[in-house]
Amino acid sequence: MSTQGKLNKISVSTIRTMKRNHEKIAMLTAYDYPTALLLDQCGVEMILVGDSLGMVVLGYDSTLPVTMEDMIHHTKAVSRAVSCSMVIGDMPFLSYQCSVDQAVSNAGRFLQEAGAHGVKLEGGREYAEVVRRISMAGIPVVAHLGLTPQFVHQLGGYKVQGKEQAAAARMIEDARILEEAGAFAVVLECIPAPLAKNITETLSIPTIGIGAGPHCDGQVLVIHDLLGLYERFTPKFVKKYSTLNNNIRESVRQYMKEVKEGSFPDKDHSFS
Repeated sequence: MSTQGKLNKISVSTIRTMKRNHEKIAMLTAYDYPTALLLDQCGVEMILVGDSLGMVVLGYDSTLPVTMEDMIHHTKAVSRAVSCSMVIGDMPFLSYQCSVDQAVSNAGRFLQEAGAHGVKLEGGREYAEVVRRISMAGIPVVAHLGLTPQFVHQLGGYKVQGKEQAAAARMIEDARILEEAGAFAVVLECIPAPLAKNITETLSIPTIGIGAGPHCDGQVLVIHDLLGLYERFTPKFVKKYSTLNNNIRESVRQYMKEVKEGSFPDKDHSFS
């Protein structure tokens, strides 16, 4: 539970205060109304409408085909469900890389059209000006370093980043630059735990880890991974808190059995 309590709206100020108070931040993804409603009711501080929806909802092999229209559509659904959590919209591939003006415009759509409270974008110092301009427009920005899925072809696949000394030093400096540019938090994905600890201790803004060890100020997971709903691939850093895929299959099989044998619907589920 956040420092402001379940009934109060989570804001940038809340997240900064949690860092200062050494209170861990819980972030999860959601892509639809019912899931977001449940997360909000649980008191999750930050809900990320991630471009990971391309893989876990839309069935793509990567996040690259996801469009702004996809993101706006799903973020609208999430925003309608939320009373307390802070909703962050993930800026998809080519929505901010082409020009700073386009980046500001697209970021604004998340707030103006979709009801989000901030945006997330991938990349290091090369996107500092983008972060600065979006922040200057009054739009809270979460940065994203380490394994950045939109750059997977440059990175040579989905693998741990920052293992070499030079790469680690560059990532630390990238984090400093993005903080100076105005980011209010930074996601650290798939990097060594000691490096994440170093970055967390260096920055005054919160770090949100995913596959970055226990020393970050908060953690984020894809809700489909956490619930055991996505079976195509499970990263090492994912802890499955449930296996709902098995429960769903069993429920569907029981429904089919009752339909075929004629026991559903019965009198209790029919109108007289």
